[in-house]
Amino acid sequence: MNNETYDVVIIGAGIIGLATALKLLEKKPNIKLGIIEKDPKVGQQQSGHNSGVIHSGIYYKPGSFKANFCVAGRKSMTDYCIENEIPVWTCGKLIVATDEASESRLDDLEERGKANNVDGLRIVGKDEIKEIEPHVSATKALYAPKTGIVDYTKVSYSYYQKILNMSGEVFLSTKVIGFQRDSDISIIKTNNGEIKSKNVINCAGLHSDIIAETMDVTTDVRIIPFRGEYYKLSKNSEHLVKGLIYPVPDPAFPFLGVHLTQTMKGWVEAGPNAVLAWKKEGYSKTDFSINDTLRTLSFKGFWKLSLRDWKTGLWEINRSLRKNVFLNSLRKLVPELKSEDLSGKGSGVRAQAVDNEGNLVDDFKIIELDKAIHVLNAPSPGATASLVIGEHIAGIAENNFSL
Repeated sequence: MNNETYDVVIIGAGIIGLATALKLLEKKPNIKLGIIEKDPKVGQQQSGHNSGVIHSGIYYKPGSFKANFCVAGRKSMTDYCIENEIPVWTCGKLIVATDEASESRLDDLEERGKANNVDGLRIVGKDEIKEIEPHVSATKALYAPKTGIVDYTKVSYSYYQKILNMSGEVFLSTKVIGFQRDSDISIIKTNNGEIKSKNVINCAGLHSDIIAETMDVTTDVRIIPFRGEYYKLSKNSEHLVKGLIYPVPDPAFPFLGVHLTQTMKGWVEAGPNAVLAWKKEGYSKTDFSINDTLRTLSFKGFWKLSLRDWKTGLWEINRSLRKNVFLNSLRKLVPELKSEDLSGKGSGVRAQAVDNEGNLVDDFKIIELDKAIHVLNAPSPGATASLVIGEHIAGIAENNFSL
């Protein structure tokens, strides 16, 4: 590494770290900015392991970061993709009620979506459901016509190219292993040597809590990894899904339930579920890290969460292990699906912040310090709203750092 001192170093080249860098360089084009990324490519973890949905902003509590970011984020993401010739498809989304309980929650969801000014949102009945998604079985549904899909790996790479063109530096295959503060300079120790910076922004996703601890920041949350497993529909059954088909979510749980999703990657996804992963990047059932497991098991918030939600946890494990249980969840949405329609598999890992009381942190959690910013929870719609979130974090940096 060179001996130059950077004005800002961002840890993590996922979609939010990259968007933050992009927006900061737009505001302050003359600063010396670097990004540290442990993987050999950008956008390889959560940014590259998701269904690619450009969310509309239906689910989120009015006034929350999620709600405020998402509605503007949907438009900014769609516009960015069009301007930069990244394939994007506004295919629409149907949230399906299949019984009286979910019908009641659907009405609440409509109210929330309208409070968030979601464009074009409306309740549809059986006839219109059949027009939108002919193979869906539902008594009532909520339709969000502006919801879209994109490949966020391509979006991340586009941000990356722009950052390089604006003289930002990106250190790939570079892992943070230590940190010290020397007067007004942060010395970030990596496997490739030391990097010096006046200011640091932690956008390390699954590892953001560890980076914060390395920088001597005390927080009340820990990142617990949850694996989301999905099947791919066989080619001869892809016609059963026209756009995006979701169940009405359980308001007590931040995951959206297994759903059916057209993607820009060339297949239709069925899933994901949500099961505890025993490794930060535990994309398969057999992935295991003793250090990551001990971090989870030694955290009191994990045990409080487990004691409260053990039934849900067991249900998700059951669905993970038994294909017919997974299939039955999907058939509540599209009854025609058969076991042989579920072919290839994939997965992602969600970095879920859990607090000391065992609560799943359901909104963005950003800690502002004198010379550092820590993004400790950046859940969905993080990718959708990445440009808006990047603008927000860059604004904090502009106000808090001497740039």
